[in-house]
Amino acid sequence: MDKKANGKALIPILVFLVLYLGSGIYFEYVNPIEGGMGFYIMSVVVSFVIALIVALVQNKDKTFDEKIHICSQGIGDDNITIMLFIFLVAGAFSGIAKASGGADSTAYMLLSIIPAKFAVPGLFIIACLISMAMGTSVGTITVLVPIAKAVAVTAGLNLPLCVATVVGGAMFGDNLSFVSDTTIAATKTQGCAMKDKFRANFKIALPAALVTLVILIVLSARGGVAEFEVGEFNVLQTLPYFIVLAAAIMGVNVFVALCAGVVLFMLTGLVTGSITFASAFSAMGSGTSGMFETMVVAILVAAIGALIKDNGGFAAIIGFINKSFKGTKGGMFGIGILVLLMDIATANNTVAIVLAGPIAKDVAADYDIDAKHSASIMDIFSCIGQGLIPYGAQLLIAAATAEITSIQIMPYLFYQFALTIAVCISIATYKEAKNA
Repeated sequence: MDKKANGKALIPILVFLVLYLGSGIYFEYVNPIEGGMGFYIMSVVVSFVIALIVALVQNKDKTFDEKIHICSQGIGDDNITIMLFIFLVAGAFSGIAKASGGADSTAYMLLSIIPAKFAVPGLFIIACLISMAMGTSVGTITVLVPIAKAVAVTAGLNLPLCVATVVGGAMFGDNLSFVSDTTIAATKTQGCAMKDKFRANFKIALPAALVTLVILIVLSARGGVAEFEVGEFNVLQTLPYFIVLAAAIMGVNVFVALCAGVVLFMLTGLVTGSITFASAFSAMGSGTSGMFETMVVAILVAAIGALIKDNGGFAAIIGFINKSFKGTKGGMFGIGILVLLMDIATANNTVAIVLAGPIAKDVAADYDIDAKHSASIMDIFSCIGQGLIPYGAQLLIAAATAEITSIQIMPYLFYQFALTIAVCISIATYKEAKNA
């Protein structure tokens, strides 16, 4: 039986936004704390816990035990369970990849084969590949921005441009990677295979990346020649990345691909002497621990979402989208705007996808949108939002590392701008492409 639309059921989301976004604005712009990132003062977990409490006190027609049962059903959903397991393995993979030297070696190896004059386009390509392999834009930015800064300073290049180039490439890879938490969340909430989402996503992201690359090549051709020192690298340490990437593209189960990658990084690390058995397991533990907050957020969001849906909140949102957007294209834009607003509000693309996922799935069913396309749209719009907001982790970390402001980076985020245009064109021509 369909739930009656009830806008009041959305109050927990409003509470979360006021707490998290409100405190972020306050501590970032009104009363900034020295050395801290304002949008990370208020824990996203604490904000969601308070929102969950609000959701639990709503709907007096149900007992507390009945509400807990609704939460448990939401948390126990097959897609949520699979998502949590994959987060664990992906964390171990990222941890041991960094500890074994795989991330640094891959970056330096690729940088060593790039002509000096085209260092900036080269940074973009490297960021794309590293992020696709690592599955984390923040990790890619952390590895490459110091290199980008050194290139810019040494060659007298535009520092914000170099940093923005890395951020753009990092968002490209994070958007497409099979081991990215956004890809995992998008595919699991929509119920489609990763390879199908990848193909739909790639058709939109690749043209945007190529346009970005052309812009960077033109700018580089008009500029000077960069001079930089490439760090030491070991080709053996780079192999696991490319093996896992190839396996994932070929459709190998993500668990198998990630577990194989963990084993391969351990073996290459032991052979090259970059890690020991003890440090390998420690690195895997640290990587897994790094996923704990994401996992807790996923659990809390699943519980809150189940309560909101039971109280008629999702029905209210779907009703609004049905009134505001018409036809399949309208439904696709509705899903995109929904996720974009969630990301702007939460400053976390994974949280935005997990929060909007159940609603998007219902909208996709109502508008006859394929699961692979709804998953692709969700991931792309969250990528656009997360890659542009100056208070997101990506721009804040990039800016802090390069010792500039995130606002200085924004005008040079060519990939995010190109991706916005590409996805709008893709949606506008959806029917024609489908029937062609």
